[in-house]
Amino acid sequence: MIYGGIKMTIMLKNLRKERKMTQEKFAKIFHISQTSVSKYETGEAVPDLETALKMADFFGVSLDEFVVRESKGD
Repeated sequence: MIYGGIKMTIMLKNLRKERKMTQEKFAKIFHISQTSVSKYETGEAVPDLETALKMADFFGVSLDEFVVRESKGD
């Protein structure tokens, strides 16, 4: 299993846009910078585990659904 990666970037961006939220508004909810949200959505960075869990809860998805993808060896 891989933490973060492509699945999380796609999930975060899609779920945020489904709720018609800007990166700035989303960042304020989680007390992070808009730059951090942008980096999470482009795969330049990943949120810490606590923040990722809060984001998953906010969107109503499991942490596994939100941040984990299967590696080819799994």
